[in-house]
Amino acid sequence: MLWTLLACAFTLLLGYLNKARCAAAPFDGAGRSTIFDSVKDSDVCYSDIQFLWLGRDIDLHVFPYLSGGITPDGVLTGGAVEYPVLSGVFMWLGALGAGDDAVFLRNSALLLAPFALLTAYLLVRLAGRAALLWAAGPPLVLYAFHNWELPVVCTAVAAVYVVATMTRYSLRTRGVIAAVLLGIGFCLKLYPGIFVLPLLLYVLVGEPAPGENPRAARPFDVRGAFAVAGAAIGTVVAVNLPFALAGYEGWRASITFQQLRQADITTNSIWYWGLRPLFGTAADSESTFQDVVSVASPVLVLAAFALAAWLGWRRYLLNGWYPWIGVSGAMLCGFLLLHKVHSPQYTLWLIPFLVLLEVPWGLIAGYLLADAAIGIGVFRYFYALGSGRSAQVMENVVQFGVWGRAALLVVFFFMFVWAKERGPLGVRGRVVFAAEREPAPARF
Repeated sequence: MLWTLLACAFTLLLGYLNKARCAAAPFDGAGRSTIFDSVKDSDVCYSDIQFLWLGRDIDLHVFPYLSGGITPDGVLTGGAVEYPVLSGVFMWLGALGAGDDAVFLRNSALLLAPFALLTAYLLVRLAGRAALLWAAGPPLVLYAFHNWELPVVCTAVAAVYVVATMTRYSLRTRGVIAAVLLGIGFCLKLYPGIFVLPLLLYVLVGEPAPGENPRAARPFDVRGAFAVAGAAIGTVVAVNLPFALAGYEGWRASITFQQLRQADITTNSIWYWGLRPLFGTAADSESTFQDVVSVASPVLVLAAFALAAWLGWRRYLLNGWYPWIGVSGAMLCGFLLLHKVHSPQYTLWLIPFLVLLEVPWGLIAGYLLADAAIGIGVFRYFYALGSGRSAQVMENVVQFGVWGRAALLVVFFFMFVWAKERGPLGVRGRVVFAAEREPAPARF
């Protein structure tokens, strides 16, 4: 465990030094590094953290959401930011005492790093040495301080840890605690909220006692399922309500911003690279394309969620254990594949599932390669476009990343639901998979 944490600390240092290449004196009157615009794409050191020093009143130390709003064309004003409220609070905290974007980046890195280390610790406890994929993998170098992802990843992993290891408490109690953590994660970056459904189903069907046949009949815990849902919803309301009451327009602007965001060249999605060319270059083609995506994307994402939950139920009927971790991972794959925005740092969301679930390391290596093609190639592509150079080679690299990543997300979607769990979690999995080989009893 110590070596994993040390590796994680070293990786975080590399990640910070990479981003800090864009943040150095001299600074202009607003505290922006004068080299930022000239090197952020060519040197692949861009970060949203440094970029958002300006444009959201962060440099003015305005507490977010209490003022400001959004214009009809999607431009945020005043203290409004585009992220859920707890991420906005982290942005504000990182700016305390900062007078330029370099100090803001440094403060933010110091604020975020402990969450990466805690995630590494939890993953070691859950899955053993496989946690090095998180602690020492390329994504942490590329994205640790690209945006404010580390706290939200930590909440999702902590929810798994509570359910899997705190077995001295009842499953209902563990489920409620995990639901609170997922609710907090929703208030950071939304995506952990989708894991409440598989967690709810896991609590509903229950888990076998030690030594019990997992396929033995167990009564449904309907109250426990409602408690999980109530805990998650209550947490989200409790966190958001003060902001909504104190500055509704500023709070609502973050939601409106995401609704108005379009699937364009900056979103790295299959929608832009796969569907947009089919609409041609007519005057109204762009608006028609965006209208189609605004409907098709959420519909297909919800369909993917339903399919993942159903496949998990199929496995429950087979072995008496609902694979809520695998279903959660599959739902995330569906979201990453079909949402109109797929920012490079979202890879940090997926890595814990590649740690927790037994999927072939060759596929993981393939995904990391495709991810690097996006995480590095897209900025070199922007640099080529902006400098007037030929962008064909870098466009090919980006497309390799987009489609390689998309293909592997489809594979992981189905693989996660049926995968065993790694490390200490796998001890339970061996019991479950032994049960799968037995004839299935009738369930009513």
